[in-house]
Amino acid sequence: VQLQASGGGLVQAGGSLRLSCAASDTFFSSRPMGWYRQPPGKQRELVAGITVSENTNYADSVKGRFTISRDNARKMVYLQMNSLKPEDTAVYYCTILGSGYWGQGTQVTVSS
Repeated sequence: VQLQASGGGLVQAGGSLRLSCAASDTFFSSRPMGWYRQPPGKQRELVAGITVSENTNYADSVKGRFTISRDNARKMVYLQMNSLKPEDTAVYYCTILGSGYWGQGTQVTVSS
């Protein structure tokens, strides 16, 4: 299984980015997926998760600003990030929740 995250970059506070994660996984549609992030000098934390039935959950810090979604036909999972804040700066990773499989991470930097 491989997970390839993309879409990170440098954006000003208040801006938006859309992260994408492409999965090479035959059973993608049966996997719960998630996005984690690791801010500089801090531990990795769960940002958002989406179940097989597309129920979603979010960290309190991103509720109302971030939206996770998935496209099973394309084996993709997305993270739409709006109203970005400097504290959202981190390396973002996609993962198959509970599996131990991680993508390589994509850097998101939000300037004030």
